[in-house]
Amino acid sequence: MKRYGFVIGIEPEHIPEYRKVHAAVWPEVLAQIRASNIRNYSIFLRQPENLLFAYYEYHGSDHAGDMARMAEDPKTREWWKICGPMQAPLESRGSGEWWAKMEPVFLMEQ
Repeated sequence: MKRYGFVIGIEPEHIPEYRKVHAAVWPEVLAQIRASNIRNYSIFLRQPENLLFAYYEYHGSDHAGDMARMAEDPKTREWWKICGPMQAPLESRGSGEWWAKMEPVFLMEQ
């Protein structure tokens, strides 16, 4: 299992809608996330900075392949078309990134 953390901005005027759509994530999108070997997926909001932090645990053996298959899923792409315009990618993100990857610096396990 490998842990992943990402950060992205969100336009403040879109926060109520972002909360609304994430209160009822489409079953097909949730199924695709599970099929992509992702578990314990969470998104946190930080205000007043208007940042979203995403965390998940990857339980597969081909992260790049699973992410590529997710990106090809029509229902997931439709979901991203709704959520994407609400987000504000960081200028410092890596090439090809939408959500900026974060580096783990501490972990305490049981």
